Amino acid sequence: MKPKINFAKRLLTASACLVSCILTFETAVYAQDTTATTKEAEAPVKAKPVKNTFQSIWLIDNQSVMVPFKGTFEMDIQHRFGTVDKGYSDLWGLYASSNIRIGVGYAPINNLYLGIGLNKYDELWDVSAKYALIKQTPGESPVSITYYGDLSYDTRKDPTKDLFAHQSDRFLSFNQIIIARKFSDKFSLQVAPSITHQNAVNGYYTKNDSTGQTIFEEMKHDHFAVSVSGRYKLGDATAVLVNYDQPITKHATNNPSPNLSFGFEFATSGHTFQIFMGNYSLLNPGKNNLFNTNSAFNYTQADGTKVKGGKFVIGFNITRLWN
Repeated sequence: MKPKINFAKRLLTASACLVSCILTFETAVYAQDTTATTKEAEAPVKAKPVKNTFQSIWLIDNQSVMVPFKGTFEMDIQHRFGTVDKGYSDLWGLYASSNIRIGVGYAPINNLYLGIGLNKYDELWDVSAKYALIKQTPGESPVSITYYGDLSYDTRKDPTKDLFAHQSDRFLSFNQIIIARKFSDKFSLQVAPSITHQNAVNGYYTKNDSTGQTIFEEMKHDHFAVSVSGRYKLGDATAVLVNYDQPITKHATNNPSPNLSFGFEFATSGHTFQIFMGNYSLLNPGKNNLFNTNSAFNYTQADGTKVKGGKFVIGFNITRLWN
């Protein structure tokens, strides 16, 4: 009987060892899982960029810092009526000559948006590019920074070359850096310095009183300006918009007037509608910054030209998104 007892003891001992090994292995695995879970819980959550600094790519006449998501297709319809200074005779500009622009845009990759449009004024075609350089992110960046560039081409017929001596004179370029911050769920603000370049300059011939010589007074080729724009949300779908554009470069003649605009924005997930009053009416950033003649204020230019203020236009922007 002893061999059987020895065999039973050996079997019992082996079973105990096996159970002990299994329990030890499970304890080790559980300890590892607990440690991993604890480390994951203690690991800092990566901050995400702030969303919806502005609802639309447009802030009245200026581009906002926003760049649509990859795969977004957008269509824009922009309309500007005549100036309101004639009052009831043309129903505050609603019956006056108007300006219209129709454009489309697409975001082929993340942070990049490309656009093209046609403007009634000067039969102007424009192509544009917009790229998000930095996005406002808690703990990383206090602001968002976006580059915007626009190149326009005047397609008016000019068989006698009275308007353009060279084909290159039809081009106008505009470059801008947009710096924005979303201060709260309701309030966002952006500042955007810009430079506009014209190949052909406007001007006039004048007589120098001291020498008696006739000289050509002309605008400069490059024009610097800065815009300040803000949005304050009144509700989930309604906001107030305010914008101011200030010319910086002083030209010998034809100095542009600053722009003051304000209005309302009504937005849904796929549409944005903005209605406002402002001084810009040319529907192209370069043209507006260089050649705006509508002024909110009375003032006298350096060459003695008196500019009458109060020339506002009523306008609206409609955008439709597919993404």
